[in-house]
Parts: sequence; C-alpha cells; structure tokens
Amino acid sequence: MDSQQRLRYDALVLGGGIAGLEAALNLADQDFSVAIVEKDASIGGKMIRLSKVFPTLDCSSCITTPKMAAAAHHPNITLFTYCELGSLERRDDDLVAAIQQKPRYVDVDLCIGCRQCEYQCPVLAPDAEQGGFAARKAIYIPFSNAIPQKALIDTDNCILCGRCAQICPTQAVNYFQAPEDFTLTAATAVIATGFEVIPLADKTQYGQGKIPNVIKALQMERLLAPHGPYNRALRPYDGMEPDNIAFIQCAGSRDQSLGVPYCSRVCCMYAIKQAMLLSGSLPLADITVYYLDIRAFGKGYEQFFQNAQAMGVNFVKGKVAYLDPGDNGAVLVRYESQEAEGGVQAAEHDLVVLSLGLVPGWTPQGRCALSTGSDHFIRTVKPKLAPTLTDLDGVFVAGAAAGPKDIVDSIVEAGAAAMEASRYLAARGVSRKQGAVGGAL
Repeated sequence: MDSQQRLRYDALVLGGGIAGLEAALNLADQDFSVAIVEKDASIGGKMIRLSKVFPTLDCSSCITTPKMAAAAHHPNITLFTYCELGSLERRDDDLVAAIQQKPRYVDVDLCIGCRQCEYQCPVLAPDAEQGGFAARKAIYIPFSNAIPQKALIDTDNCILCGRCAQICPTQAVNYFQAPEDFTLTAATAVIATGFEVIPLADKTQYGQGKIPNVIKALQMERLLAPHGPYNRALRPYDGMEPDNIAFIQCAGSRDQSLGVPYCSRVCCMYAIKQAMLLSGSLPLADITVYYLDIRAFGKGYEQFFQNAQAMGVNFVKGKVAYLDPGDNGAVLVRYESQEAEGGVQAAEHDLVVLSLGLVPGWTPQGRCALSTGSDHFIRTVKPKLAPTLTDLDGVFVAGAAAGPKDIVDSIVEAGAAAMEASRYLAARGVSRKQGAVGGAL
C-alpha cells in the first residue's frame, strides 16, 4: 500500500475482538462499508483465547471462529491487522484516522500460510498465546485458526539465519520491511478496544510472578483449552497434576492500594467456570475459591454458582493478604477469614490462580478527543439510556472499552453501537458503500 493512500469507508471499527466483530458484521449486513483496525496479528480478541464460556460451558472457539471467518470473507468488511491507531480526529463531516501498519517482515500479499518458514526456523521462544507454557518459532502464525493466516517475525528472538527466506516458496520474507503510515477516513466509528489484565509483576503481595505455580486466570484458560500446551491441566513448575488448587478473587480489584478500586465484574464467574472444568478433569483434586463477595449477576449465573458448590468446589470468604513459596513447588496462602472462625489463616496449595483486575485495553489520551471516567475506561454520556454514546460526535463505544463486561453484554452492546452508528449514517444521508477502496492487511 502507498503510504500516502487515503482509504474511505462508511464506518471504522477499532478492535477486532468479539464486540468489534459483532458491530462490524451488523453494519456490513446493512450494506455499509466497514474497516476493522486491530492491533494484534489476528482478529478474535480475548475470546478466541478462552477455553469455554460461562454459564453454558460452550466452546469459545466454536462461537468466535465463525464470526472471524464471516468478517474476513464479508464483501463489505476490510481487515487491517497488526496496526496501531496514531490519531482519530473529526475534520468537518469526516473522522480521519492516522494508522501505522507495523512490519511483519513478511509480505502479506505473497504469504500463503504454508508454515514452511515456521517448520525450518531453528529458534524457540516462549509462546504468549499459550500463556508462556509452550514454545513457538521466531517466525510464526499466531495460532492455528488465526485470521489472517499470515506469518510474522519476532525480531526480539530472530537470529537472522535466513532459513525462512530460503524455504519460502513465494519469497514473502522481507527482513527490511518498514512501518507504513496511512490515513483512513470514515463517517462514524465504533471503539471496541477491550481490556487487559493488571501485570502480575506489579503485585508484590502475590510474588511479582516469581513464585512457582502462581498463574493468571488467562493462563489457566490455556491449560484448560483442548488445544492448550499440555492437553490437560498440569502444574507449570514441574508438570505434575495438582491435587489442591486455589483461586484468589479480587487480586487487584476492589482495592484502592492496588490502583483498581472498582469491581472487575467477570472474575467471579470465570473462576467458577474454571473451577468446574478442573473438577471435571481432575475429579480427585480439592478446589478452593477465596472470595470477598460472589457477584453472579446475569441470567443463569446464580444457578451456575450453586452447581459449582454442588460439585464440591469449596468457597472460603476471606481476603488473601499475600503468598509465599512453599516446599516442592507448593504455595502458602495467608488470608484473613471472614467466616465464623475469623482471624488470620494459612493454607497450602499445589497451584494458585489469580483473578487479576481488568484495565482498559486502549486509552484515547493523545490520540483522540474521547474523555474517560475515573476508572480510565471510555466515558459514556448516557450510561443508562444509551450506553454506547460518547462525547465525540459520531463515535460510539462497545464492550469492555467502556468498562468490564462479560461476553453476553459485550455482544449486545456491540449490536446497539452498530445500530447507533447506522442511525447516525442515515441521519447524515451517507449512501451505503460509498466507494471503499483498499485491501486487507
């Protein structure tokens, strides 16, 4: 693509997770041209990385992959993956987005996704897509059902041996590829940038990621996934099956001292889901959930919680103060019990899973005029009547970009954002499919 090329679409969707995909498909099905801009090398967001969803325990990939494929093959949708938004500003009647295409060091037009480069690469590096529990090559396709199926090079680990360039049948490898800047113009935009979790390294009371067998909830998702690193739940420290597993709730949420005073909303339910899945895969294991309050607010959620109790999951009301390494890879959990016995208690577990707080996946400061709330998520001007409206004309928000949400609410809100964007386009008299140009990146 020419770095000076200007692309025009009816709508811009920032973020290719489940909310962004839903909003884009809703608009595209109304015959509007849509551009999806995603920072990762594949669309799918956090949901494609999960094992199952609550409270139905349906396969997460089975829900997300068809949405990804539908967006990739929709004639009205153009994907721009591995891109960063530099700025988004209104100029007269248009929203103008300055976007940088990050270099993959692989020509996406030539790459056919054969993975020959990956098979030949001699370098192994930790695979973040598998929670860091497995390895991948320095040149790789992110995961098996990634869209697009295009390789990229991890420059931090590449040794420039040249094997990938030699084996590539289409000469797609380009070690000298540089970032490309381009401008995208749209009449309206939907912000669906999702969330990130608080870095474990920031939490001294939880060992800063240095205690063996203390993992994050998203890492547990990979252990439980059928296409995970071990094909079963094992302790990362020594590869043994854990006999005693603990989940620690509000590990970074509802705590002013940790910088996240709000409830992250989904942690109780995904911990209960993971506990139930572990109870099925490790029927002899003891599973304990340390919690302050169980917030099972959605349809069927309370019954889901009661089902977990009936399966034998032990729920302990108490605030975990800190963790210490124990013998043979065990973890010593010290907590203040809020049950009948009270006082400071200690328990030892083989594996500890932290439900870390959720923070915004993207902040508009310095990029666009959107304002944020005290929680740093994008502020909505009518949270009860129209929760997708922002204070920037023609820009709407969906999913966890406006605050922590579960998958169900994110999808519903994405549909609402698409409808608001459609109404905005109709009110402005924007003709459908106003001559979009450009190709997928």
